[in-house]
Amino acid sequence: MLIGGLQKTTLIDYPGKVACTVFLVGCNFRCPWCYSSELVLPEKIKKLPKMTERDFFKFLKDRQSLLDGVVLCGGEPTLNQDLPEFVKKIKKLGFLVKLDTNGSNSKMLKRLIREKLINYIAMDIKAPIAAKIQNPKSKYQKATGVKVNLKDIRKSIKIIKNSGVEYEFRTTCVPGIHSREDILQIARNIAPARAYFLQSFRPEKTLNSKLEKVRPYPRQFLSEIKKEIGSAFRVCEIR
Repeated sequence: MLIGGLQKTTLIDYPGKVACTVFLVGCNFRCPWCYSSELVLPEKIKKLPKMTERDFFKFLKDRQSLLDGVVLCGGEPTLNQDLPEFVKKIKKLGFLVKLDTNGSNSKMLKRLIREKLINYIAMDIKAPIAAKIQNPKSKYQKATGVKVNLKDIRKSIKIIKNSGVEYEFRTTCVPGIHSREDILQIARNIAPARAYFLQSFRPEKTLNSKLEKVRPYPRQFLSEIKKEIGSAFRVCEIR
């Protein structure tokens, strides 16, 4: 497992829990607003100082009485074929596990749920999901910078909603990439659901440097959308 970073304590990444966040290296998407290019781009990954599994698990053992859970972040964690074994080691130490994912690997997601390795799932919905699964000009492709198998995205949404595991969907709302109608369509794509969060774009350290000059949507803009879609979700909030 290639570990590219560790946030030793977080009170916000795992709702209601005191956790640490481990950043796993590698991603199959190239979202232009991504602010973790060092975990995504091969040329930056090579230069990134790595943390060994041994040091990571030593850290966890030393904090068994202080932390409730571990957040698996990326990059995209589900690209790692040894992820289930990695998670089993975390669970053996008594920690809850939250997975942050882009939903592109529905098979891995299904396995993690089937083996009861995940306690909370957060899936990023990058764009509206086109009616035609194989639409080559889909907005998903524009948002992720790569060709995306939308069938897997749809499948992951369904798997998560039927999993019995706590979960949330979330969208980072980026001016120039997401219009008001796009965000409304995303809500229609995933509704009804347990929780949906509208995340304000952060114009800093973006994979596409041009976006660093883009102003985030005003909170009022997101608040108006929240009012319109809120009834479709048990929880609908702005971050």
